[in-house]
Amino acid sequence: QVQLVESGGGLVQPGGSLRLSCATSGLTLDKIIIGWFRQAPAKESEGISCINNNDGNTHSADSVKGRLTISRDNAKNAVYMHMNSLKPEDTAVYYCATVHPPLVQTIATMCKWPHLWDHWGQGTQVTVSS
Repeated sequence: QVQLVESGGGLVQPGGSLRLSCATSGLTLDKIIIGWFRQAPAKESEGISCINNNDGNTHSADSVKGRLTISRDNAKNAVYMHMNSLKPEDTAVYYCATVHPPLVQTIATMCKWPHLWDHWGQGTQVTVSS
């Protein structure tokens, strides 16, 4: 059974950085298709970074390009999202999600359509404020 659990959110000052964790079970990280999404109050869900480890294709939203990196620790069955130069507009609930391969759309399209993803974590709140 696939399970995803996010952690690492909290209050961060503008300009700061954070690392969110997505603990996984029931998945093989070498083959994982992972997406990081966020949803701010009164806004639609935004796919900020999506990676298909089956073919190496990735997609990042313009809003986070150059500020976000994704890494994983196979031994811990965890995926991490590192973001720096945080801005108040990064305030949102952050989710990790996964989808079973093969993809029916490009990873870029998948990143824009949250409803296509199969499994979601519960989310972790990130607040960027001084």
